[in-house]
Amino acid sequence: MKLLTLPPKGARKDYYKKQFLGSNEKRGILWSIVVYVLLITIAFIYVYPVLYMLSRSFMSSTDLLDSSATWIPSSLSLRNYVQAIKTMDYWNSLAKNIYLAAVPTLCQVFICSLVGYGFARYKFPGKMIWMGILLLSFLLPTQTTALPNYLLFQNWGLMDGSIKPFFLTAILGQGFKSVLCILIFYNFHRQVPWSLIEAAEIDGAGHIKAYFRIAIPLSSAAIVCVTLFSFVWYWNETYLIRQYLGYGATRNNALTTLMIELNNFENSYATAYSTASASTTSTDRLNDAIKMAGTMLSIAPLMIMYFFLQKQFVESVDRAGITGE
Repeated sequence: MKLLTLPPKGARKDYYKKQFLGSNEKRGILWSIVVYVLLITIAFIYVYPVLYMLSRSFMSSTDLLDSSATWIPSSLSLRNYVQAIKTMDYWNSLAKNIYLAAVPTLCQVFICSLVGYGFARYKFPGKMIWMGILLLSFLLPTQTTALPNYLLFQNWGLMDGSIKPFFLTAILGQGFKSVLCILIFYNFHRQVPWSLIEAAEIDGAGHIKAYFRIAIPLSSAAIVCVTLFSFVWYWNETYLIRQYLGYGATRNNALTTLMIELNNFENSYATAYSTASASTTSTDRLNDAIKMAGTMLSIAPLMIMYFFLQKQFVESVDRAGITGE
């Protein structure tokens, strides 16, 4: 058994200082406590709303009125989720939401990668001016350009409830937060050793071939990061969806999203279960538990996606050098 030996009295002050405050080689006890307290606090702030919604979504109408059932329901029931799925036409809306988020995301990732590579790789007249315009457009709110785009698409006959406006803006580098995606690729491509691309050009590869054979494989971390960010942004977007698909966008349109269905939840529930009817039972009346179930269903696909891709996402953010939005 190894006994703990203390240093001589003259060196104990430095010993305790290293133990509590740390050194260049090791983190101190006091610093570790501060870090863990901050991490637990931040995690609690983010996890608390999700746990609250999850707990309430399984409660019956009796549990909602029972003050003792704050977190744990008396019995687990899936009835709230069944009603929410029917109200939101969940599976149909989910398929449309995936289509509406995936297509612009793929277009945006490719175009932003190409533009970011061009800014990082080549020198051309007015490059700094174009970079300044790019940064200036990053400061403009989405609502500023939404109305001019709406009028333009309307004159072109693209406002037919299809994905055309989202596809066109994404393929032209004007998608949702495309400027941030371009800056991510620009920052990443600048870190790629140009000797690799120059070696490919010496071997006979042109600009396009060097981009697809060298730049794209090396930028896999940035591609994963931008893909996840773009998909989540398009998934949660409601303002542009309502504008391009019609302010009253519902499942009757060609496209809809789970967030739109969640916004229209009360009206859809009244239609599905005829809550205005006098014959409606108490279990069919809309309550907070059913709303929470609908909210959980809306965010469940993103949570599942992050659960399976969290390792790749963290690695991509670390390699791309992103510290925040």
